[in-house]
Amino acid sequence: MPVKNSIADRLPALTAIRRDIHAHPELRFAEHRTAALVAERLREWGCDEVVEGIAGTGVVGVIRGRTTTSNRAIGFRADMDALPLIERSGVDHVSTIPGRMHACGHDGHTTMLLGAAQYLAETRNFDGTVVLLFQPAEEGGGGAKAMIADGVMERWGIQEVYGMHNWPGLPVGSFAVKDGPLLAAADGFEITVRGVGGHGARPALAVDTTLAACAVVMALQSVVARNVDPLKTAVLSICGLESESTAYNVIPDRIVLRGTTRFFDPALQSLLVERIETLAASTAAAYGASAEVTYTRSVGPVLNAPENTAHAIRAAELVAGEVNTTIRPDMAAEDFADMLAVRPGCYMLIGNGPSADLHNPAYEFNDEAIPAGSSWFATLAEQRLPFA
Repeated sequence: MPVKNSIADRLPALTAIRRDIHAHPELRFAEHRTAALVAERLREWGCDEVVEGIAGTGVVGVIRGRTTTSNRAIGFRADMDALPLIERSGVDHVSTIPGRMHACGHDGHTTMLLGAAQYLAETRNFDGTVVLLFQPAEEGGGGAKAMIADGVMERWGIQEVYGMHNWPGLPVGSFAVKDGPLLAAADGFEITVRGVGGHGARPALAVDTTLAACAVVMALQSVVARNVDPLKTAVLSICGLESESTAYNVIPDRIVLRGTTRFFDPALQSLLVERIETLAASTAAAYGASAEVTYTRSVGPVLNAPENTAHAIRAAELVAGEVNTTIRPDMAAEDFADMLAVRPGCYMLIGNGPSADLHNPAYEFNDEAIPAGSSWFATLAEQRLPFA
């Protein structure tokens, strides 16, 4: 059973939906137009329930099979939000909103799930209930946690949950996955280094926050190299340095560093927090300055359940043939991890071809992947909710 013919036949219409969403990107918890479009299509195609306003701008669609004797429910999730980025893709359907762009393919994810919804609402070749979760605010907004807090799992009795992300570099429409850790946990931190401002010509009368902050940056590079077990994986990156001074001859009295940590083993989180706090404070003190750390625990690792991963692989094999199960875990993060923390499931990767990378201003979702992605969701529903 390759790509479902009826879904492939709808590719032009689905492509038009995807490009319309792309041209009108909306940031986290502001996906009003996108949510309205999703809800309109779900109602048009005959979903049994369409509920808007979940977690603010989320949408839930419910499709019941020809029979529901099993009392089983499966959840499928797609994210809807864009990024605060200036688009340089050069496509005809370029973002119409300056400074906003679908640079991660959430427009494609939403469209693939819509394609599956249309097929499942039309055929209903399953016993049970399919719950479609169109999520806001994946990009650092905690949208998955917000939907969970809004009770989607309990309200619709979801027993297992699946999601998908496009992956540049994989052949378009192909699939890749592994059980266990697939994507990393992602935390953020901010370090405020304080000293005494002054004239660049008289540094002895100041406490140089720039010098202290640079020393903190270098000291923190020892954490992964010297404190993390070499058989485990972690990343600590300083991604920004900011001061209030824009003059070439002013020593600022405050410097702010911003960064991220990534890891797979949750036990590493406490170690990373302790080392960042200790090294920042002691290093800054060595230069006569002080440092205050604000550490934000954000998203856990994406941990695919082995049994559910096996189901996901079987569906992908039916759609596309061989599945890449040797893919290495990646240090990127995804808040679908929060859904996997409360329900077993699997997060699948689908090839986007030789495109620009995710979060790149030249990125473009490959519409040729839509039939495979929609067919994977549909096939998985029919497999996991078979007739007795």
